Amino acid sequence: MPAQFLLNVLIAFLWMFLNDEDEIRFTTFLTGFVIGMFIVFFMHRFFGQQFYLRRLIMTARLILIFISEILQSSVLVLKQILTPKLKLTPGIITYKTELESDGEVTTLAMLLTLTPGSVVMEVSPEGNVFYIHAIDVENSREALYSSLKRFEKAIMEVTR
Repeated sequence: MPAQFLLNVLIAFLWMFLNDEDEIRFTTFLTGFVIGMFIVFFMHRFFGQQFYLRRLIMTARLILIFISEILQSSVLVLKQILTPKLKLTPGIITYKTELESDGEVTTLAMLLTLTPGSVVMEVSPEGNVFYIHAIDVENSREALYSSLKRFEKAIMEVTR
């Protein structure tokens, strides 16, 4: 992945220097960078990796999913707090994940812990089972599972 980006920057610099201009312009570099993206896109199969821009787009998508989940869970927690009578049933939920590497598991645990209403208490020694404490197990179990699935899918798209 870094090799593809460096090749793209090299193509942009070559484009900039091969243009017969009196001064260095950012627009010329940007044009060369866009042309380099197309060249690297058509050559990325020779690197044996996916195109580097795809991973950047998937990372931005993961960030947007995280922001969406924060907003949704914040509204849910706010509703629970503002009700006149608290009918919360806190509890622990187990979740078996499909993620394999330590980085993927850690990312999922951190994303889930940062969203309001749930905290990852422990991860099994094998790294495939999460023990999650939720504020309201009865009402938020399905929402928690759906957000875990969304996070898991987005993390796999970024890392694989």
